[in-house]
Amino acid sequence: MTRKQALALRHVAFEDVGVWAETLDAAGYDLAYVEVGPRPLPLDRLQACDLLIVLGAPIGVYETEAYPLLIEEIAAIKRRLAARRPTLGVCLGAQLMAAALGARVAPGPGKEIGYAPVELLPAAKASPLAAIEGLSVLHWHGDAFDLPSGAERLAGTALCPNQAFRLGGWALALQFHVEADPEAIESWLIGHTVELGKAGIDPRTIRADALRYGPAVAAAGRRVLETWLAELPS
Repeated sequence: MTRKQALALRHVAFEDVGVWAETLDAAGYDLAYVEVGPRPLPLDRLQACDLLIVLGAPIGVYETEAYPLLIEEIAAIKRRLAARRPTLGVCLGAQLMAAALGARVAPGPGKEIGYAPVELLPAAKASPLAAIEGLSVLHWHGDAFDLPSGAERLAGTALCPNQAFRLGGWALALQFHVEADPEAIESWLIGHTVELGKAGIDPRTIRADALRYGPAVAAAGRRVLETWLAELPS
């Protein structure tokens, strides 16, 4: 059996594919990371890979003057989505996908950080996201995106109505984190210490919730990816 190639765009070291690594391997994908920022993106590889995963980061899609690398990244994602190539975005990755599809991305009315449920729309209950129904997933964002034209909204919260969308059978965008390894939450707490302090969030709360909710979310997150990969157009 020929192995497939998955590329993950990683912006900060601790926001990786987490619990999805084993699922990708079991589904026949070899995973490689592309570190965003140190050098130009390997544009040909981004288009040729069988699966592109765009991960999170503590920067905003609209901060292109401060972080001009975002311009190239959005353009590459736009090209891939136009070609209907399998693409999966998480947090910033979902926002980049939305921007690449022409939707507005801007600071939201407030930050969502920590474990909390999302409301699944009826369409989501017949989608891979059915696995997370009733669970408190990990949120870590302050920005929000409008629903791109032609996309199907799958989930939302009171503060952020657009939490997930899909485009056809080849693109899935998740504002929240189901890939995060709860056993690695300490890296998130250290890496985001300034943001937590500004938001007035005690890291001990998230640490305790990772123990309480993390294992179930991790198991569900694996099922989300496994189901989505199985449903990808051949």
